[in-house]
Amino acid sequence: MNAAVLRTEIRLFRREPGGIFWILLFPTLLLVILGSIPSFREADPSFGGLRPVDAYVPVAVLLGLIVGGVQGMPQTLTAYREHGILRRMATTPVRAGALLGAQMLVYGGAALLSALLSLAVGRVALGVPLPRQPFGYLLALLLAVAAALALGAVLSALSRTAKIAGAVGSAALFPAMFCAGVWLPVQAMPDLLADIVGWTPFGAAAEALNQAAAGDWPGWIHLAVLAAWTALLTAAAARWFRWE
Repeated sequence: MNAAVLRTEIRLFRREPGGIFWILLFPTLLLVILGSIPSFREADPSFGGLRPVDAYVPVAVLLGLIVGGVQGMPQTLTAYREHGILRRMATTPVRAGALLGAQMLVYGGAALLSALLSLAVGRVALGVPLPRQPFGYLLALLLAVAAALALGAVLSALSRTAKIAGAVGSAALFPAMFCAGVWLPVQAMPDLLADIVGWTPFGAAAEALNQAAAGDWPGWIHLAVLAAWTALLTAAAARWFRWE
């Protein structure tokens, strides 16, 4: 990958206050708002004896990568294609694939920074314990980031214009947020619903992160679901993606 392309994409991302807020800051802000509610700082049997704010940390971790993968990257890539930037790059020594790789690194890196910020603020400000199985937590998080970026690549492939990418991204955003547990953490879902959600990429990610946070190694089924979705979505994106 061309380092100059990556540096340029990082600078462009830093100039987008909307992306910085919704990907990097909003998940942590939501966590702080929820943590300011007294009942969210008391143990709740419906959350397996956890405090609701403890259960929402993995949700905040997933929220940043969902926004970046489903809304941020598709609109940017589709705008590049719509304006002919990808086509012009194909005639230069810097191939268009370098731009795609740089976009994935930028949004993937932003998602990881957002997750780190949520974990740090949750620990310092709200007393949420850090994950007791950090290596399993990191593995689940990296697989979740890969799945989000693969989904974003599919949305980019299917969208002809940036406006369509925004609309399609918004349509995909809310189901993804539901599966991640934004409205109701997976621990508090009815068993049947939790089982169904667990077969989606972000539902499986939420389950894996919860298990690692509690000190257990993430279930191999959840990790396999994440890996399978990533492979399937990557293959679909490679099949349908067009540079022009």
